[in-house]
Amino acid sequence: MSDKPVAYRQSRFRTPPGAAEVLLVRHGESEPARPDRPFPLVDGHGDPELAPEGREQAERVARRLAAERVDAVYVTTLRRTVQTAAPLAARLGLTPVVEPGLREVHLGEWEGGLFRRMVAEGHPAARRMTAEERWDAIPGAEPAAAFSGRVRDALARLAAAHPDGRIVVVTHAGVIAEALAQATGSRPFAFLGADNGSVSHLVLTGARWVLRRFNDTAHLEPGFTTTATLPA
Repeated sequence: MSDKPVAYRQSRFRTPPGAAEVLLVRHGESEPARPDRPFPLVDGHGDPELAPEGREQAERVARRLAAERVDAVYVTTLRRTVQTAAPLAARLGLTPVVEPGLREVHLGEWEGGLFRRMVAEGHPAARRMTAEERWDAIPGAEPAAAFSGRVRDALARLAAAHPDGRIVVVTHAGVIAEALAQATGSRPFAFLGADNGSVSHLVLTGARWVLRRFNDTAHLEPGFTTTATLPA
Protein backbone atom coordinates (compact mmCIF):
# COMPACT_ATOMS: atom_id res chain seq x y z
CA MET A 1 0.00 0.00 0.00
CA SER A 2 1.41 3.39 -1.00
CA ASP A 3 2.16 5.94 1.69
CA LYS A 4 1.85 8.75 -0.85
CA PRO A 5 -0.93 11.13 0.21
CA VAL A 6 -3.95 11.32 -2.04
CA ALA A 7 -4.34 14.66 -3.86
CA TYR A 8 -7.46 15.81 -5.64
CA ARG A 9 -6.87 18.43 -8.30
CA GLN A 10 -9.53 20.87 -9.33
CA SER A 11 -11.51 19.36 -12.17
CA ARG A 12 -11.77 21.06 -15.55
CA PHE A 13 -14.96 21.53 -17.53
CA ARG A 14 -15.71 18.76 -19.97
CA THR A 15 -18.30 19.09 -22.69
CA PRO A 16 -20.99 16.46 -22.01
CA PRO A 17 -21.35 13.67 -24.58
CA GLY A 18 -23.83 14.63 -27.28
CA ALA A 19 -23.67 18.35 -26.50
CA ALA A 20 -23.17 21.04 -29.13
CA GLU A 21 -20.75 23.91 -28.69
CA VAL A 22 -22.11 27.18 -30.09
CA LEU A 23 -19.85 30.17 -30.67
CA LEU A 24 -22.13 33.19 -30.87
CA VAL A 25 -20.44 35.98 -32.82
CA ARG A 26 -22.00 39.42 -32.86
CA HIS A 27 -21.82 40.92 -36.34
CA GLY A 28 -19.34 43.71 -37.03
CA GLU A 29 -20.25 47.36 -36.67
CA SER A 30 -22.87 48.40 -39.20
CA GLU A 31 -23.14 51.67 -41.09
CA PRO A 32 -24.46 54.72 -39.22
CA ALA A 33 -28.18 55.48 -39.21
CA ARG A 34 -29.11 58.75 -40.93
CA PRO A 35 -32.56 60.38 -40.68
CA ASP A 36 -32.56 61.19 -44.41
CA ARG A 37 -31.51 57.69 -45.48
CA PRO A 38 -33.32 54.90 -43.60
CA PHE A 39 -31.94 51.40 -43.84
CA PRO A 40 -33.57 49.10 -46.40
CA LEU A 41 -35.92 46.53 -44.88
CA VAL A 42 -35.84 42.75 -45.19
CA ASP A 43 -39.06 41.17 -43.92
CA GLY A 44 -39.59 44.34 -41.90
CA HIS A 45 -36.10 44.34 -40.33
CA GLY A 46 -33.56 47.11 -40.91
CA ASP A 47 -30.75 45.75 -43.07
CA PRO A 48 -27.67 48.01 -43.01
CA GLU A 49 -24.34 46.94 -44.45
CA LEU A 50 -21.18 46.70 -42.42
CA ALA A 51 -19.22 49.89 -41.85
CA PRO A 52 -15.49 49.82 -42.68
CA GLU A 53 -14.82 49.21 -38.97
CA GLY A 54 -17.17 46.23 -39.11
CA ARG A 55 -15.33 44.70 -42.04
CA GLU A 56 -12.08 44.94 -40.09
CA GLN A 57 -13.75 43.29 -37.11
CA ALA A 58 -14.94 40.48 -39.41
CA GLU A 59 -11.38 39.86 -40.56
CA ARG A 60 -10.18 39.71 -36.97
CA VAL A 61 -12.91 37.23 -36.07
CA ALA A 62 -11.79 35.08 -39.00
CA ARG A 63 -8.16 35.12 -37.86
CA ARG A 64 -9.22 34.22 -34.30
CA LEU A 65 -11.44 31.28 -35.19
CA ALA A 66 -9.80 29.90 -38.34
CA ALA A 67 -7.72 27.38 -36.36
CA GLU A 68 -10.71 26.04 -34.43
CA ARG A 69 -12.60 22.91 -35.42
CA VAL A 70 -15.86 24.28 -36.79
CA ASP A 71 -18.50 22.02 -38.33
CA ALA A 72 -20.82 24.70 -39.69
CA VAL A 73 -21.29 28.45 -39.90
CA TYR A 74 -24.76 29.97 -39.54
CA VAL A 75 -25.94 33.48 -40.37
CA THR A 76 -29.28 35.26 -40.26
CA THR A 77 -31.39 36.79 -43.02
CA LEU A 78 -29.66 40.16 -42.51
CA ARG A 79 -26.58 41.05 -44.53
CA ARG A 80 -24.49 42.38 -41.66
CA THR A 81 -24.22 38.79 -40.40
CA VAL A 82 -23.53 37.42 -43.87
CA GLN A 83 -20.76 39.97 -44.41
CA THR A 84 -19.25 39.28 -40.99
CA ALA A 85 -19.21 35.52 -41.56
CA ALA A 86 -17.71 35.70 -45.07
CA PRO A 87 -13.99 35.92 -44.16
CA LEU A 88 -14.22 33.07 -41.65
CA ALA A 89 -16.27 30.87 -43.96
CA ALA A 90 -13.73 31.40 -46.73
CA ARG A 91 -10.85 30.37 -44.46
CA LEU A 92 -12.73 27.29 -43.28
CA GLY A 93 -14.01 26.29 -46.72
CA LEU A 94 -17.62 26.30 -45.47
CA THR A 95 -20.78 27.76 -46.98
CA PRO A 96 -22.80 29.68 -44.36
CA VAL A 97 -26.32 28.44 -43.72
CA VAL A 98 -29.14 30.92 -43.11
CA GLU A 99 -31.08 30.47 -39.85
CA PRO A 100 -34.03 32.94 -39.89
CA GLY A 101 -34.95 32.17 -36.27
CA LEU A 102 -31.83 33.98 -35.03
CA ARG A 103 -32.47 37.31 -36.78
CA GLU A 104 -32.53 40.36 -34.51
CA VAL A 105 -35.56 41.23 -32.40
CA HIS A 106 -38.10 43.14 -34.49
CA LEU A 107 -38.21 46.78 -33.38
CA GLY A 108 -41.66 47.61 -34.73
CA GLU A 109 -42.13 51.26 -35.63
CA TRP A 110 -38.46 51.93 -34.84
CA GLU A 111 -36.96 49.78 -37.59
CA GLY A 112 -34.85 51.19 -40.41
CA GLY A 113 -32.43 52.96 -38.05
CA LEU A 114 -34.97 54.96 -36.04
CA PHE A 115 -34.20 52.87 -32.93
CA ARG A 116 -30.74 54.42 -32.62
CA ARG A 117 -32.13 57.93 -32.78
CA MET A 118 -34.87 57.27 -30.22
CA VAL A 119 -32.39 55.76 -27.78
CA ALA A 120 -29.88 58.58 -28.28
CA GLU A 121 -32.58 61.22 -27.72
CA GLY A 122 -34.00 59.49 -24.63
CA HIS A 123 -37.49 58.82 -25.96
CA PRO A 124 -39.86 57.80 -23.11
CA ALA A 125 -40.48 54.38 -24.70
CA ALA A 126 -36.72 53.83 -24.93
CA ARG A 127 -36.34 54.65 -21.25
CA ARG A 128 -39.20 52.30 -20.41
CA MET A 129 -37.62 49.56 -22.54
CA THR A 130 -34.41 49.83 -20.51
CA ALA A 131 -36.11 50.12 -17.13
CA GLU A 132 -38.49 47.21 -17.72
CA GLU A 133 -36.04 45.16 -19.85
CA ARG A 134 -38.69 44.60 -22.52
CA TRP A 135 -38.22 45.16 -26.24
CA ASP A 136 -41.99 45.36 -26.68
CA ALA A 137 -42.07 48.66 -24.81
CA ILE A 138 -41.31 49.98 -28.31
CA PRO A 139 -44.48 50.56 -30.36
CA GLY A 140 -45.21 47.55 -32.53
CA ALA A 141 -42.10 45.63 -31.44
CA GLU A 142 -41.90 41.84 -31.23
CA PRO A 143 -43.60 40.48 -28.09
CA ALA A 144 -41.13 39.25 -25.48
CA ALA A 145 -42.56 35.73 -25.35
CA ALA A 146 -42.45 35.36 -29.14
CA PHE A 147 -38.83 36.53 -29.31
CA SER A 148 -37.75 34.29 -26.45
CA GLY A 149 -39.48 31.29 -28.00
CA ARG A 150 -38.00 31.66 -31.45
CA VAL A 151 -34.45 32.10 -30.11
CA ARG A 152 -34.76 29.02 -27.92
CA ASP A 153 -36.34 26.95 -30.70
CA ALA A 154 -33.69 27.95 -33.24
CA LEU A 155 -30.73 27.21 -30.96
CA ALA A 156 -32.24 23.92 -29.80
CA ARG A 157 -32.74 22.92 -33.43
CA LEU A 158 -29.12 23.72 -34.32
CA ALA A 159 -27.83 21.89 -31.25
CA ALA A 160 -29.85 18.80 -32.16
CA ALA A 161 -28.33 18.91 -35.66
CA HIS A 162 -24.75 19.00 -34.33
CA PRO A 163 -24.32 16.57 -31.41
CA ASP A 164 -20.67 16.48 -30.33
CA GLY A 165 -20.06 19.31 -32.80
CA ARG A 166 -19.02 22.94 -32.77
CA ILE A 167 -20.74 25.64 -34.78
CA VAL A 168 -20.32 29.37 -35.29
CA VAL A 169 -23.49 31.45 -35.31
CA VAL A 170 -23.08 35.03 -36.49
CA THR A 171 -26.03 36.89 -35.05
CA HIS A 172 -27.19 40.01 -33.20
CA ALA A 173 -26.84 41.66 -29.79
CA GLY A 174 -30.47 41.12 -28.81
CA VAL A 175 -30.32 37.44 -29.74
CA ILE A 176 -27.08 36.90 -27.80
CA ALA A 177 -28.56 38.61 -24.74
CA GLU A 178 -31.69 36.47 -24.94
CA ALA A 179 -29.79 33.21 -25.39
CA LEU A 180 -27.47 33.90 -22.47
CA ALA A 181 -30.33 35.03 -20.25
CA GLN A 182 -32.07 31.73 -20.95
CA ALA A 183 -28.89 29.77 -20.25
CA THR A 184 -28.32 31.47 -16.89
CA GLY A 185 -31.83 32.36 -15.73
CA SER A 186 -30.78 36.01 -15.51
CA ARG A 187 -32.68 39.24 -16.08
CA PRO A 188 -33.67 39.67 -19.76
CA PHE A 189 -31.11 42.40 -20.48
CA ALA A 190 -28.33 41.20 -18.18
CA PHE A 191 -26.15 40.25 -21.15
CA LEU A 192 -27.21 43.03 -23.49
CA GLY A 193 -24.20 44.89 -24.83
CA ALA A 194 -22.01 42.27 -26.52
CA ASP A 195 -19.44 44.19 -28.55
CA ASN A 196 -19.38 44.07 -32.33
CA GLY A 197 -17.17 41.17 -33.38
CA SER A 198 -17.19 39.58 -29.93
CA VAL A 199 -17.49 35.83 -29.29
CA SER A 200 -19.71 34.24 -26.66
CA HIS A 201 -19.73 30.50 -26.01
CA LEU A 202 -22.60 28.20 -25.06
CA VAL A 203 -22.64 24.45 -24.56
CA LEU A 204 -26.09 23.08 -25.31
CA THR A 205 -27.65 19.77 -24.35
CA GLY A 206 -31.29 18.87 -24.47
CA ALA A 207 -31.68 19.44 -20.74
CA ARG A 208 -29.13 22.13 -19.96
CA TRP A 209 -27.49 25.19 -21.48
CA VAL A 210 -24.08 26.16 -20.08
CA LEU A 211 -22.47 29.57 -20.55
CA ARG A 212 -18.71 29.23 -21.00
CA ARG A 213 -17.75 32.77 -22.00
CA PHE A 214 -19.32 36.14 -22.80
CA ASN A 215 -18.09 39.02 -24.97
CA ASP A 216 -14.61 37.69 -25.70
CA THR A 217 -12.83 40.48 -27.64
CA ALA A 218 -9.20 39.37 -27.29
CA HIS A 219 -8.89 39.30 -31.09
CA LEU A 220 -10.02 42.92 -31.37
CA GLU A 221 -7.68 44.48 -28.82
CA PRO A 222 -3.90 44.28 -28.29
CA GLY A 223 -4.33 43.97 -24.52
CA PHE A 224 -6.89 43.96 -21.75
CA THR A 225 -9.40 46.78 -22.03
CA THR A 226 -12.78 47.75 -20.59
CA THR A 227 -13.76 49.74 -23.67
CA ALA A 228 -15.18 48.66 -27.01
CA THR A 229 -12.70 50.50 -29.24
CA LEU A 230 -11.02 48.95 -32.24
CA PRO A 231 -7.29 49.56 -32.50
CA ALA A 232 -6.01 51.48 -35.52
